[in-house]
Amino acid sequence: MQTDSSTPDTPEPDDTADDAVIGVALKWSLGIVSILGCVAAVTLWWLTRPEPEPEMVERTLVVPTIRERPQVEIPDLPFTDITEQAGIHFVHQNGAAGEKLLPETMGGGCGFVDVDADGDQDIVLVNGCRWPWEQVEAADTSTPALYLNDGSGMFTDATAGSGLDVTFYGTGLAAADYDGDGLTDLFIASVGPDRLFRNLGGGRFEDVTATAGVAGGEDAWGSSCGFFDYDRDGDLDLFVCNYVVWNREIDSSQNFQLIGGGRAYGRPQNFAGSFPLLYRNNGDGSFEDVSTASGIQVLNPATDVPVAKSLGVTFDDFDGDGWLDVVVSNDTVQNFLFRNNHDGTFEEVGRLAGIAFDVEGNARGAMGIDVACFRNDTDRGIVIGNFANEMTALYVSRATGLQFKDDAIANGLGPQTRLELTFGVLFTDIDLDGRLDVVAANGHLEEEINRVQKTQFYEQPPRLYFNCGADQATEFLPVSVEKTGRDFAKPMVGRSLATADIDGDGDLDLLFTASGGSPRLLRNDQSLGHHWLRIQLVDEGSNHEAIGGMVTLEHDGGMQTRRVNPTRGYQSQSELTVTFGLGDSVDVGRVSVTWPDGTVTEYEGLAADQLHTLRRLPAQQ
Repeated sequence: MQTDSSTPDTPEPDDTADDAVIGVALKWSLGIVSILGCVAAVTLWWLTRPEPEPEMVERTLVVPTIRERPQVEIPDLPFTDITEQAGIHFVHQNGAAGEKLLPETMGGGCGFVDVDADGDQDIVLVNGCRWPWEQVEAADTSTPALYLNDGSGMFTDATAGSGLDVTFYGTGLAAADYDGDGLTDLFIASVGPDRLFRNLGGGRFEDVTATAGVAGGEDAWGSSCGFFDYDRDGDLDLFVCNYVVWNREIDSSQNFQLIGGGRAYGRPQNFAGSFPLLYRNNGDGSFEDVSTASGIQVLNPATDVPVAKSLGVTFDDFDGDGWLDVVVSNDTVQNFLFRNNHDGTFEEVGRLAGIAFDVEGNARGAMGIDVACFRNDTDRGIVIGNFANEMTALYVSRATGLQFKDDAIANGLGPQTRLELTFGVLFTDIDLDGRLDVVAANGHLEEEINRVQKTQFYEQPPRLYFNCGADQATEFLPVSVEKTGRDFAKPMVGRSLATADIDGDGDLDLLFTASGGSPRLLRNDQSLGHHWLRIQLVDEGSNHEAIGGMVTLEHDGGMQTRRVNPTRGYQSQSELTVTFGLGDSVDVGRVSVTWPDGTVTEYEGLAADQLHTLRRLPAQQ
């Protein structure tokens, strides 16, 4: 029998079907790629498409407005140099002997002070001395000077035997009755230990520095200084600015050079900063150094070294809380505003307040300083003199705010002050029209500065800037030499500046000092017929001079405010009596006195063209 061994046939692979599937997938892929390509092309076109031509719209051209010169006729404001005829024969000794050491450039202070309590303003001039290492044949007899006023503006040199006739390198002056005995005492800051001279009466002084505890550092360099009652306990405390860390070795080891060769005076940037000092009055003739505890010692947060290089100081109540604050001008570093915390401490708010720097955020070479309500309202202005090619600053706050804005450019003061190197600055009503003008003492540091900077001169004229009023586009205008006279405008190496009525005629006279030269006493000879009112405050208690008190005059619908504060300008003291210009009016109106403790007293019926002494009676305390 035969067996069938065959099996069913296996089907062959279908290559045609696979090709069909692949073809379909390829078609879809190509389609997707095409779509993506189209999207990409559209996107690329959209991103790179040309911008449409802008629609042409005709606009009106706005032409910048030109500031109009105020329609104000500046009056004749002549000054007469009476230095020699008044009996002032002082020459400042700065110690310059060729080494060009920095303190030689800074000058000595001055002040109008009623030393003998006879009601008129005497003159104190601070002096330097030769350096102790100088080999000189004769002993150095340079001392501070005291000139007593006879009441008419003529002075007698009373230095010899006064106790002030001692030789040391003095700089700044502060004057006040710190011990409450009725006589004005003198503090003189120095390169080296500071000095406190207690007034004994009869034109004699006693050096009480050691017992009072206010000598400061043996190697410190003091500058501006002043008395004020920061803790409102009724007696006067003392604030002392220190400039930089300095000695001969530090200075001479640095090769400061003028362009073109020759030794130059050094820049403050090359010296370390130094702390200011605050002394609290203990009420027994001594002081306690509370500088650290009070919060006035500002450290650089990056380097932990002192920031301050202080040259100017003044006091005011900037926030209207009844407590005096402190504003300090610093050279090439930020300015300070110390806000009083009412508990013996201060908070430094200069940056927050807007006074630390210029409008571009830069520190300037700040020196002299003053503060006033110069617009006859509640706005306060802080004027600060700065270095050459830097404008004088005028920081203005609204009412009792702590936010300032530098209005120097806007009100016209800044551009007119750019060239001068300004030390002393003061607000003062020169023509008695009721508006506070600005006076500046100018002078460079380098005798040969014109050799390297053709726009700069060693001797520079003082300047007077006339207050045209807040309603004018330009508030301050420079007064020409034709208006002030050549005695005022004569160039000098100006440093400190003080103001007082030395001859009892109601208008304010000026005293300028010169580094290494003679001071200049300028009598105000304006004859505009403007009326005036002068107020002297006498308080009860230790602060009987009422330093820190405020006098407000309301008359003819306007308001003027003056604070009793001699610490103004640069290393100087002005008189304590406050002056109000009344212009053509004889209506005094109402006078309101805010005493240092905040008590307010009002007065009516005061006569114009007189000096009035207003005393606070014990019952009113």
